[in-house]
Amino acid sequence: MQHSLDVSRYQHARPGRRRQCLWWGLWSLLVGLGLALGAWQWERAADKRDYLERLAAAPRLEAPRETPPDGSRLTLSGEYLADRTLFLDNRTREGRLGVAPLTPFRDDHGRLWLVQRGFLETGPSRDTPRVDTPSGRVTLEGRWQATGDEAPLFGPNREGRRLQRIRQGAWDLAFAHAGWLHLESGPGGLPGWWTPSVMPPSRHLGYAVQWWGLALAALATMIIGGRRLSRAAATRE
Repeated sequence: MQHSLDVSRYQHARPGRRRQCLWWGLWSLLVGLGLALGAWQWERAADKRDYLERLAAAPRLEAPRETPPDGSRLTLSGEYLADRTLFLDNRTREGRLGVAPLTPFRDDHGRLWLVQRGFLETGPSRDTPRVDTPSGRVTLEGRWQATGDEAPLFGPNREGRRLQRIRQGAWDLAFAHAGWLHLESGPGGLPGWWTPSVMPPSRHLGYAVQWWGLALAALATMIIGGRRLSRAAATRE
């Protein structure tokens, strides 16, 4: 008789223990996730601070032989290769739709550079864009952007003379460096559309605090709820 009662109590208590294990396991995962995401945002804030400091300290260079640091302000003299112009598709400026002409440029030393010249309005038309390009020797100034990580591309990059991403492989040319110049002044320039895409470090810090706050709330819920489940299980036993 006593053995039967013990078995009955064990079977009755077992679902309660399973609920406790599930409760602690689930909320532990949520706490860990919140802590990890908060730490990731904190690191992102540090990375953005470093990037902004590098931009502020970026040098001014004239036709450098070595690869320029990202964000450098460059001066180049030479000539456009107008017939090799392609167009970066789906750019917007002040609510208007257009493209960004991408024209290779040969400097006075024979080195090739890729120049992003600004915004050319096209509207929704899919006709091949046309842009006037100065001939002869010109001097350009702009900010250098080194090739880096980019969002995934689904489908072909090139359609006619339009590109979905700036990729130097779209030209059968040997460019001097991996990257391109965002033209800011000089012949052939168009209204600018590009600015460094940098979320302020303070926003990342705010996200980190939010994630850690959620982790703290999850921890409190886990402990309070876990104690209640423990008391309920003890009462049933």
